[in-house]
Amino acid sequence: MAALPLATAEVCDANAHLIMNGELRALHPIFQIYGRRQVFAGPIVTLKVYEDNVLVREFLEEKGHGRVLVVDGGGSLRCAILGGNPVQQAQNNGWAGIVVNGCIRDVDEINGCDIGVRALNSHPMKANKKGIGEKHVPVTIAGTRICDGEWLYADTDGILISRTELTV
Repeated sequence: MAALPLATAEVCDANAHLIMNGELRALHPIFQIYGRRQVFAGPIVTLKVYEDNVLVREFLEEKGHGRVLVVDGGGSLRCAILGGNPVQQAQNNGWAGIVVNGCIRDVDEINGCDIGVRALNSHPMKANKKGIGEKHVPVTIAGTRICDGEWLYADTDGILISRTELTV
């Protein structure tokens, strides 16, 4: 189910009509690049949490099938909601990538993993473990509403969200 990685600039150039009608959106450029896979793409699974990583870990323990987990962590810069162990598990379970509207930790470990990770920044403090959050709900991060089942395309130029799978 994993999508073919596409160059985001080429996708934008070739799909002006999709940008105009809102079917193709670019996230604001606020994310840092982590992990060995700088280019990744796949169908989106959404999760909304705040300073709690129990549901993040639960998702990444499942088989990824080339999907991308998009986590709205509320933009918190007070703790990390993703660390090295879950990212290693995500890599082993076939996730294409993880985008976190929040912080990560264990950066050196994450940078050694063959998976794409985007996050606002790193933070040494760990998250709560209460298991509070919402799965498969629309989230709004980096100026864009993102729904479960849409497609994400990421490279070093940025991150695109599309209602459908794209080709160039």
